[in-house]
Amino acid sequence: MPSPALGTPASAYPQESTAKHGAALLFLAFGVVYVFWGSTYLAMRIGIESFPPLLLPGSRHLLVGLILYPLLRWKTGERPTIAQWKTAAMTGTLLLFFGNGGVCYAEQTVPSGIAALLVATVSLWMVIVDWLRPGGVRPGARVIAGIILGFLGLALLVGPAHLGGSGRVNPTGAAVLIVAAFAWACGSVFSKHGALPHSPMLGVAMQGLAGGTVLWVAGLLTGEGRSLHWAAISARSWLALAYLVLFGSVLGFTAYLYILRKSTAARVGTYALVNPVVALCLGWLFAKETVSLRTLAAAAIILSSVFLVITAPARMAEPEPLIPAGGEAD
Repeated sequence: MPSPALGTPASAYPQESTAKHGAALLFLAFGVVYVFWGSTYLAMRIGIESFPPLLLPGSRHLLVGLILYPLLRWKTGERPTIAQWKTAAMTGTLLLFFGNGGVCYAEQTVPSGIAALLVATVSLWMVIVDWLRPGGVRPGARVIAGIILGFLGLALLVGPAHLGGSGRVNPTGAAVLIVAAFAWACGSVFSKHGALPHSPMLGVAMQGLAGGTVLWVAGLLTGEGRSLHWAAISARSWLALAYLVLFGSVLGFTAYLYILRKSTAARVGTYALVNPVVALCLGWLFAKETVSLRTLAAAAIILSSVFLVITAPARMAEPEPLIPAGGEAD
């Protein structure tokens, strides 16, 4: 083994090794968020082949809450307050019921890749919601330009009915996805100002319990219980649910929390650019979803708008990184 260079402190080598290990771990965490959260859209589409569209995310988030909540209560010693439970109930309803539930419902008629593309507009909605709230900050010219560009991309994707030889996205499904993205933005802004536990993962578990319960109640009230036949659920759908719980929620969100601590907001926000690309590719490869010229043009416009927003300087009201709807509106 070569000896250390003359004049180089021996302690520098462990520090260098630690730095390289940290960089590799950060790179791996970004890969987990990019790939796993981008793949949840396809997993949701496979899941609703057998599960009703509200009971699938309801089962996913309720399972996460039931697994993580007692574990984290024991590990952290925290005892959530009533105010923290109120925040969890509100954010769980907005993020998981309207957000993830809306995505699953819309994917009955909208391809998974296009669903991910529409959900990417959550970055735009968050700027608007944060601006309009009491005490909000007006976005700068670059961010406003990004918002306008994003909505032009939405207009191209949703209508007119026939353009360039390709049909538009199902308008009802698209409307549900836009509402889901808006609700996710509202829940994200609310969570920044609401009472939360010191442990972020404990907050996620509380949201899972609250949002999963709301999803199950809503599913049963709309008659999904009658269409849920446990014996008829395919192995594909069971695997999709397991994938959403383990890779979409547990591993995906753990990696997201890590990169939040170790990287910049602009870099973290790149998941909003990468996830739709991953979802479009996976939908095309494994679900035979058509990627038309119209879809590619709208994707370029919408993702360019998101890039303008998430890379804007902080003084121009850059939104904080978001927890996706399934990463997701994950």
